[in-house]
Amino acid sequence: MNKRHLLTTLLMLTFAIVGMAKVYEPVDYVSTLVGTESKHSLSTGNTYPAVCLPWGMNFWTPQTGKMGDGWAYVYSADKLRGFKQTHQPSPWINDYGQFCIMPETGKPVFDEDQRASWFSHKAEVATPYYYRAYLADYDVVTEIAPTERAAIMRITFPESDSYVVVDAFDEGSYVKIMPEQRMIVGYTTKNSGGVPDNFKNYFVLKFDHDFTYTTAVNNGMMDSKALEADCKHAGAIVGFKTRRGEQVNVRIASSFISEEQAMENLKELAGASFDEVKAQGRKTWNDVLGRIEVKSDNIDHLRTFYSCLYRSVLFPRSFYEKTAAGEIVHYSPYNGKVLPGYMFTDTGFWDTFRCLFPLLNVMYPSMNVKMQEGLVNAYKESGFLPEWASPGHRGCMVGNNSASIVADAYLCGLKGYDAETLWKAVVHGANNVHPKVSSTGRLGHEYYNKLGYVPYDVKINENVARTLEYAYDDWCIYQFGKSLGKSKKELEPFRRRAFNYRNVFDKETKLMRGRLQNGKFQAPFSPLKWGDAFTEGNAWHYTWSVFHDPQGLIDLTGGKEVFNSMLDSVFNVPPLFDDSYYGGVIHEIREMQIMNMGNYAHGNQPIQHMIYLYGYSGEPWKTQYWIRQVMDRMYTAAPDGYCGDEDNGQTSAWYVFSAMGFYPVCPGSGEYVLGTPYFDEMKLHLENGKTVSIKANNNSEENCYVKALTLNGKPYSHNYITRTDLMNGAQFVYDLAPTPNKQRGTADTDAPYSFSKTQKK
Repeated sequence: MNKRHLLTTLLMLTFAIVGMAKVYEPVDYVSTLVGTESKHSLSTGNTYPAVCLPWGMNFWTPQTGKMGDGWAYVYSADKLRGFKQTHQPSPWINDYGQFCIMPETGKPVFDEDQRASWFSHKAEVATPYYYRAYLADYDVVTEIAPTERAAIMRITFPESDSYVVVDAFDEGSYVKIMPEQRMIVGYTTKNSGGVPDNFKNYFVLKFDHDFTYTTAVNNGMMDSKALEADCKHAGAIVGFKTRRGEQVNVRIASSFISEEQAMENLKELAGASFDEVKAQGRKTWNDVLGRIEVKSDNIDHLRTFYSCLYRSVLFPRSFYEKTAAGEIVHYSPYNGKVLPGYMFTDTGFWDTFRCLFPLLNVMYPSMNVKMQEGLVNAYKESGFLPEWASPGHRGCMVGNNSASIVADAYLCGLKGYDAETLWKAVVHGANNVHPKVSSTGRLGHEYYNKLGYVPYDVKINENVARTLEYAYDDWCIYQFGKSLGKSKKELEPFRRRAFNYRNVFDKETKLMRGRLQNGKFQAPFSPLKWGDAFTEGNAWHYTWSVFHDPQGLIDLTGGKEVFNSMLDSVFNVPPLFDDSYYGGVIHEIREMQIMNMGNYAHGNQPIQHMIYLYGYSGEPWKTQYWIRQVMDRMYTAAPDGYCGDEDNGQTSAWYVFSAMGFYPVCPGSGEYVLGTPYFDEMKLHLENGKTVSIKANNNSEENCYVKALTLNGKPYSHNYITRTDLMNGAQFVYDLAPTPNKQRGTADTDAPYSFSKTQKK
């Protein structure tokens, strides 16, 4: 072979290899297993591998836990009990509208422990749009591909007597086998609260094989002569005589409205094959995740980022359906009626007001328009906006943060929904408490409105946390009302109460502290005591919860120098704690203790914005440093990849925003506080057609500090960017360095928004 011929051959081989190289798309970087290596005592996310479409009504997950266990899937488990349709937002809230499917061979078995099969993560494929597991005890491969309200399951059997178990779970269920139609229909009522008395999740399964065996299951008793079971715990088993490699396809859908609507929802699959449904799901995920384009040589960082973005677009979950006529309708989780319009659920605003909903307002505003329509309906149907919904009002957490959700959306320019009704809703919620669910509305509003705080000694727990959050919520209502053109008289109570955070600030300790009805502060006082006056945190965590007025907090503290020293102390104080309120170490405490970041507790929400406050007090380089520390040390794409509860996208959205280099410390302010970009280049493809470009020169693990920044080609010293500039397609160019630039961002004019700056002294 001559040299020329050899060179030509090598070039052709090179081109062939390059042509064969995999082209990675955003969804390829997602691991749905991040956060699944969790347990009651220590959370590394408390997630499950959700197989679904973004904001889809129905999720699917492999099930390792027992029926009713909030920890439905844990990475450390080695057996699967089935594949569950789930609507669970968190293990603490648990599930509703759930049933599971389990293939098996040999002989039919219904009991969840007896039917469980060994499996291995090495034979598992877990993506947002596709899941596959090998059931070793049965030599069966099970695959799932979802749509918004339906899914297709492909089961590859060996040569055997093969079966599919349908478990409708306990607490009241119904199953009917229809052999001639190759169908199983039924409903499940199992829930964890937040539902009307007539709640049902109706399901339908349609097989592509005739049944060679059928049995109904009535409270654990198998009856091969029966085709129906209507009891506390109903189930069904259907069988097939299969040859090795034979595939049984099952089309599945459900509805909260009726069996007929479940059949309508089944049409989402149309005549598509399993692979076609899988391909469409992949495209949908790439379209949503691809709104943010990231350039980096670090594949681990890409995997972490897109895994976080995936979690950021799961909740709130759609709770509406489409009729045969194309009408949008929903079963109301508040009054049990079927009504027109959108409905969303499965989110806690105490968590997600901070940056999950602000992320929607930047990247997916059209989705939040629908969610705001859903909030209008929630108020009309229940008399209150939800604070924690799953699917209806749930008793969990504190605050009246629906006000933030509503205000930020409107102030971000979202339109096309009934804002006047939402105004009535936030005003009503500020002055009332739900008669049955005390975390909805404002518990203690009578004290708060009269005294300016919720007292420590009136048997209302977490009173300081409530006071601080109510004050911010009042500011939100004030800003919302101003934008709607409400009168000064109508707005004045909210403007005045926005300063109520001052009433629980103790000048002696320079921390927030419980206050008695008589005006005296609680004694004794331990800044390290979790709970009590605070929510899942202590004074070191909650003192910073003055989102709308950091300058006011700086003034109370005694100026920038003292304020910065107090911020520094959060990291310098050892991870000591007082757990006496709980009577033991809750998982949030343990997660703080083991992270080696002092008393900084990123695994819980109250302190997640605190790092950005240095931008208000003239030391933005500390923000830059600590952001990198948190991102590098507390997030990975591994099963233990979170440092606490993921919490419906909030902890994930923090990472997404921080990677972009800005963060919404105060939703509703129209500003985002700058940090430091994480990637070499990012492009945000906005719904309005504009593109935000973020370029970080000299980016590296060591180079976290902002030496210089240009915005749209001009030097930029401010520690914030306005929403207007951002949504017009901002062009950021950062020069990063290994040492801080202590001259940039230090002027008073560089500080972000604070309410007190807008008010006459």
